[in-house]
Amino acid sequence: MTLHTTTSLPQWQRLAALGAALINRPLIDIVGERDRYQHFSFVCEGILVDFSKQRLTDEALRALCALAEQLQLPAELARLMDGAIANTTERRAALHTALRAPAVRRPAAVREEIELELARMEGFVDALRDGRTRGFTGRAIRHVVHIGIGGSHLGPEFALDALLAYQESTPRVLFLANIDGHAIAETLRGLDPETTLFIVASKSFATKESLVNATSARSWFLERTGRADAVADHFVAITSNSAAAGAFGIAPRSIFSMWDWVGGRYSLWSAVGLPIAIAIGMSCFKEMLAGAHAMDQHARAAPPERNLPVLLALVGIWNLNILGAQSHAVLTYDRRLRMMPSYLQQLEMESNGKSVRTDGSTVDLQTMPVLWGGEETNAQHAFHQQLHQGNRAFSVDFIACARPAHAHAEHHQWLLANCLAQSEALLIGRAGEGDAVLAAHRTLAGNRPSTTIVLDELTPRRLGALLALYEHKVFCQGTIWQINPFDQWGVELGKVLADAIHPALGDNPAHAHDASTQGLISHLKRQTDLGTP
Repeated sequence: MTLHTTTSLPQWQRLAALGAALINRPLIDIVGERDRYQHFSFVCEGILVDFSKQRLTDEALRALCALAEQLQLPAELARLMDGAIANTTERRAALHTALRAPAVRRPAAVREEIELELARMEGFVDALRDGRTRGFTGRAIRHVVHIGIGGSHLGPEFALDALLAYQESTPRVLFLANIDGHAIAETLRGLDPETTLFIVASKSFATKESLVNATSARSWFLERTGRADAVADHFVAITSNSAAAGAFGIAPRSIFSMWDWVGGRYSLWSAVGLPIAIAIGMSCFKEMLAGAHAMDQHARAAPPERNLPVLLALVGIWNLNILGAQSHAVLTYDRRLRMMPSYLQQLEMESNGKSVRTDGSTVDLQTMPVLWGGEETNAQHAFHQQLHQGNRAFSVDFIACARPAHAHAEHHQWLLANCLAQSEALLIGRAGEGDAVLAAHRTLAGNRPSTTIVLDELTPRRLGALLALYEHKVFCQGTIWQINPFDQWGVELGKVLADAIHPALGDNPAHAHDASTQGLISHLKRQTDLGTP
């Protein structure tokens, strides 16, 4: 696609004019239009996305969809799924959609290897869950510790937190990501090496956090068993560097592939999803794949005006670039989705938190807003004060499930009531009461837009569709901003500098650092030498 200055496009100029006309119009007047909900709500794969509380008119929505057509979003989505080079700086395809497609719909270049790895996963999971796979002493595996970081950690942990109702009691899956020693100490506390299996997920098998944690886990295992030969029965790798995994002591039969055409934050659909499949079973994992594939097909085929990922992306662009929202809140009214803000922080901010276009030039507008959020209704007694009476512009996604996985109907009714009440309060506000001073303090201005997303129920299939919805939103926004959502060069510098600082904190002399960093190194070394906690 030929690059151009996005803000110079006629459709962009039209959107800017529409936004300027709407920004001062009371939102309640816009929302009060006849048949508003019917015109601005859309459903796919059991997921309702309601834009009726957004500062949008029919004309503005048509203009956004025209922008999508002008930038060829439908064609770009098709190219992505067909295996075109999407990661332009590393010259790679981004074929996470192929991982969840039926074999006949996968690009031919990757069809067989995906099928082979999926079959290997299924065999491994079934044998582990039915007790055929055991530890080196013949005891059943009771705990699985998944070691990864970033995409190879957040996706699987979020999925298991969301699908707790589908999990069996054993084996129990634990997650270890942070390099902080407190994390591994807490994870390993009370575990039995004879009944514990470790999964190390690292594409390069050199990611510092994962390798340090894996090495410490192996030392813990050897100290308690004295059996170096048993490492092969208790460690599994998911990597593209099978040689390094083998040198670590992992048997070839226990090394699963992580391909360079799947980015970490898009990898839970691959063997990185092994802990998900272990916990919920391979049939449920395949349901997740099926739900995501259904959303892929919708994203590929539906016109922009009825395409949920495209619309979610366009409304995000509208709020950030046209109306000036400074951050984006994701508020989950279902405890099972409490990790979703953290998951989306990585998916969206690592993908689109960039200022360079694919041709190397500077982006001419703001990209990815700061994404934050939390578990509701807890957050209503915390940062909702900022939402209702603060003076910063923001956008909001409310996310809820119509049907719970528990029998506490009254609780669920109150939860949904709070979800709808918060979006309505942001819309209508409240006039303060009492004398002039007190009334000013009690006034809620309202006039704040939001999107509400409702799943009919939270099943593996629905979760797969929900995650794919946001993945395609990210790609569409990256296309509009003309940036590459599949690399992450901003992650690298801190890792390089940590390699230089690490020896300086030990016995080796410090390398040249800025005066502030050098002073902090010296302070920490003095504290360590003194034995101060």
